[in-house]
Amino acid sequence: MKVLLTAALLVLAPFATAIERTPAPPEAEVYFITPQDGDTVSGPVTVKFGLKGMGVAPAGITQDNTGHHHLLVDMKEAVNEDQPLPSNDNVRHFGGGQTETTLDLPPGEHTLQLIMGDARHVPFEPSITSEEITITVK
Repeated sequence: MKVLLTAALLVLAPFATAIERTPAPPEAEVYFITPQDGDTVSGPVTVKFGLKGMGVAPAGITQDNTGHHHLLVDMKEAVNEDQPLPSNDNVRHFGGGQTETTLDLPPGEHTLQLIMGDARHVPFEPSITSEEITITVK
């Protein structure tokens, strides 16, 4: 019975309805303070997040015009913006309201991008994302 239920859920998963997204504050913008696109840095890498036009609040706190940061590291595919952002090595959550982090990245080229999530980790509508930057760790 459990096998049949699991199989049914896997078949129906692609048809799950999208979660209603929180409207983005007008003119909200997320960006990197440091590092900048094209920088060559030594590890560990300190990443500082910038935000204009809205505030930061921890995950789970519903307050108008606030959200929290998520950092996309070396993403190979687009995130599903109609669902809560996953938490893994490529999608780092800062649900405590943090505005910076330190990353231990191996030497080489890496891509970074910021995306704001609402209290439920769901991207805003429209999405509030930074430009993707590329850095080299020496």
